[in-house]
Amino acid sequence: MALHRAPRRVGVVGYGRLGQSLVSQLLTQGPELGLELVFVWNRDPSRMAGSVPRSLQLQNLAAVVERHPDLVVEVAHPKIIHESGAQILRHANLLVGSPSALADQATERQLREASHCWGHAVFVARGALWGIEDIARLDAAGGLQSLRVTMATHPDGFRLEGPLAAVHSTRPRTVLYEGPVRGLCPFAPRNSNTMAAAALAAPSLGFDHVIAVLVADLRLLPAPLHAGDPSLLRPPSSRGHPRLIHLPPPPSRHCPGLGPRTSLLSQ
Repeated sequence: MALHRAPRRVGVVGYGRLGQSLVSQLLTQGPELGLELVFVWNRDPSRMAGSVPRSLQLQNLAAVVERHPDLVVEVAHPKIIHESGAQILRHANLLVGSPSALADQATERQLREASHCWGHAVFVARGALWGIEDIARLDAAGGLQSLRVTMATHPDGFRLEGPLAAVHSTRPRTVLYEGPVRGLCPFAPRNSNTMAAAALAAPSLGFDHVIAVLVADLRLLPAPLHAGDPSLLRPPSSRGHPRLIHLPPPPSRHCPGLGPRTSLLSQ
């Protein structure tokens, strides 16, 4: 008699457009994919009213442990990873949807150490970075000497902070930033995730040597607001899941409470 495997329990952090799409797909397609939605959290809980069943609404992110998730998917803002990423890893695997958060060295170190200590994996969504497998293979083979990622869109498509928010595009094409990815992420946390994914895929270069170019181009249409990628919900093949980057833990250290390492998307 075949044994039925228990569904994998998934929590979603963030209920903007991407979070709404993921939640909808998990509710409608999750069971057939072996996935069960166990909570949704949003900084403004009122956004979930009327669309997320009350039983699934998590009011306090610190209460993640009460829902016993196997995987927590962050699709909110880099601040959530800064503030709560390591704590989430105490209880579940973590899929980071805001990889620009990892430009902060303290945050990256905390996630790697928490992954090692608690036996949970960290994954990073590659977003719109097609060809990431080739970048990773070339880097692993020692053949990647430099990497430059240019993002151009209409100024209305940017959500910038700090000094970049004060730059006004009066010419048809304006280069807003050109330099290391690490320097861009704090001021364009929502517009640098693809570049951050490239830096993570090429660790020999990393955030300090992968070059980011951010361009405001008035000739382009405003970038569409993308919904979730339904492929993220598909079970991985035996060769792994090419849409995710695994963030490995640091070299082995003694850590009390270390349990067996589990990886939701590689089993």
